[in-house]
Amino acid sequence: MTESLNPPHRRRRRGIPLAALGLAALAVLGACGSDSTSSSDTANTDTASTAAAATGAATTEAPTTASSEPVTLRLGYFPNITHATALVGMGKGIFKEHLAPSVTLETSTFNSGTEASEALFADAIDMTYIGPNPAINAYAKSNGEAVRVISGATSGGAFLVVKPDINGPADLKGKKLATPSLGNTQDVALRSWLKENGLSADEAGGGDVSIAPQENSQTLQTFISGDIQGAWVPEPWATRLVQEGGGKVLVDERDLWPDGKYVTTHLLVATKFLKDHPDVVKQFLEGQVAANDWVNQNSAEAQTVANDEIGKITGKPLKPEVISAAWPNLTFTDDPIASSLITSAKDAVDIGLLKPVDNLQGIYDLALLNQVLSEADQPEVSGA
Repeated sequence: MTESLNPPHRRRRRGIPLAALGLAALAVLGACGSDSTSSSDTANTDTASTAAAATGAATTEAPTTASSEPVTLRLGYFPNITHATALVGMGKGIFKEHLAPSVTLETSTFNSGTEASEALFADAIDMTYIGPNPAINAYAKSNGEAVRVISGATSGGAFLVVKPDINGPADLKGKKLATPSLGNTQDVALRSWLKENGLSADEAGGGDVSIAPQENSQTLQTFISGDIQGAWVPEPWATRLVQEGGGKVLVDERDLWPDGKYVTTHLLVATKFLKDHPDVVKQFLEGQVAANDWVNQNSAEAQTVANDEIGKITGKPLKPEVISAAWPNLTFTDDPIASSLITSAKDAVDIGLLKPVDNLQGIYDLALLNQVLSEADQPEVSGA
């Protein structure tokens, strides 16, 4: 990002033990939007894989041999750089390489996590890359039955960008800020941060600070026009607010988390598909891990591949200077950083946007991912 100021008031979020959270139905939780049209494509895949026992937050086990019966895997993701794992996995054919010849991969892109989770419930897709809050929403709506998080994908990349004359929380009193939608991941982060700094903000747009839910493309325009004085948004919109809107970073959300790590995007699967086709899920996870490995080893080319895919889907690729500035703010990781999801859920409860959810730890089933990581001589991850 071209300009960055450390926030004058920093908060270190503490990881919360899953067993102690006692979190049980959801009130209002939205999604991270990406402002694009939807599209789909289909590809046949050609590489079989085997499965072995592993550990994880749950104990899904893949069969020792892959099934030769035809299976269609329907994948969702967003045309946004926070979903670069999926963009590169598709653009480079990495997912295709790791699925058996009997598996047909169909993809759909979505504008928001709300759309993606609705598609899961409608049995229109089988798995999707998605943000943490809509994943919690889907889990809670189904009483913990319908979905499981099976991998991480991306960490970081969210910022509070403000006008140059705003230098701290006190300067925000009486100002109007934006987030992608009420109760979405960034909205919860902003409201929680304001509360910790002694500022109120209600759901109707009142309080010390007025918060307006807006699509990210609209936020860029209202920030430029002066209708809002800041926004808590994901990349690449934070970088665009700086580069095109003349804003500055007041809060880098990484500064609020232990070791700067928090989940931005993870992989969510329908529980039924996971139970019916663990071999296919494991094959896809092999592609997920390979895609993130490739992204991390080929940063410059990965930016080009991801941007080309965004252009194919939306008709409008990002400007090179935007993606090159935004990319370093993201970390591509298979670790779902479970503790950050639990903390975000608690924050949503504390600000009145979430009712307690029972056994939120049950949202994770990382057994197949840990099999893949172990076979690749990489460290296993935890759902705790």
